[in-house]
Amino acid sequence: MKSNLLSEEELSALSSGVQDGSIETDTGFNTRVRVRKHDLASEDSSLGVNVSSVDMINERFIRLFRLGLLEVLRTSPRVNPTRVQILKFGDYLKGLKAPLSVNIVRMNPLRGNSVIIIDPNVVFSSLDSFFGGFGKGVGELPSGRLFTPTESRIIKIILEVFFRSLTEAWSPLLPLECEHISSEINPQFAQIADENDLVVLSRFEADATASGGRGFIDLVYPYATLKPVRELLSSRLQSGDGNEESDKIWRQQLAAAVGDAKLDLRVSLGEIKTTLHHLNNLREGELLFFKKDETALMSANGVPAFHVAVGTRGSQVAVQIDHEHVHGKA
Repeated sequence: MKSNLLSEEELSALSSGVQDGSIETDTGFNTRVRVRKHDLASEDSSLGVNVSSVDMINERFIRLFRLGLLEVLRTSPRVNPTRVQILKFGDYLKGLKAPLSVNIVRMNPLRGNSVIIIDPNVVFSSLDSFFGGFGKGVGELPSGRLFTPTESRIIKIILEVFFRSLTEAWSPLLPLECEHISSEINPQFAQIADENDLVVLSRFEADATASGGRGFIDLVYPYATLKPVRELLSSRLQSGDGNEESDKIWRQQLAAAVGDAKLDLRVSLGEIKTTLHHLNNLREGELLFFKKDETALMSANGVPAFHVAVGTRGSQVAVQIDHEHVHGKA
């Protein structure tokens, strides 16, 4: 039986032909197709979560958060949101260094746990402002340094304002209920997802110190947490169902303001079709004949509005509305 394998001499000749170019090597199919690597084990972040909607939620949240902090800290902190990012949880943890205020939270009805991480600069600046200072921050702390009971109380106050603001920011999309699960100082212990799992990062930067230092507050959702509500996010943030009391008052005020607007009403008794030549030859005293309709057309600022009957009321010429004009019909 003849073997289908090449002999040593044939393999050597084939190799020499490829090297010197006598044997063409680019004669197969699809030789110019570009290949892009794809990891089937990783989740595709380009589908599902609408990051723009999360940005809109954050913009609404930050306005509420600033006002809430102003009430409890007696100062107006400069807190600004950055663009939402989708990244691997392991990559996010690499940029963090203990000690931090790491708070595991659950946001019902969203599944899974999320994490809120507060920079010590924000904590110490808030503490200083709370006791009448100028918002002085703190330098680098030892990695094992724990927060004191007073500092922990300030963190709790910040979280309470954070939860209220976040609940209201989400309210047009979803009734959210925030629950604090646990606290840590090392972000490595915040195992809300595996290292290769995707997370959605919302970072809020703050001017934490009087000397110009900066701090941050991070809100990190696991990608799997937001995926079940991707349809709500894809429709973007809505302003409500229109039944809120503030909307009703606004509509009433708008209707009252529009009601004072002045309009130019004109009544057309009929129309005559003629030619430009006939119009140019008209002289004083000539008569024009036209068929009068049963009703005249009254227009408001040039827009047909009602069909009216023309008559008199006392010494005044008057019109009586007969029926509403339907656009497209005579």
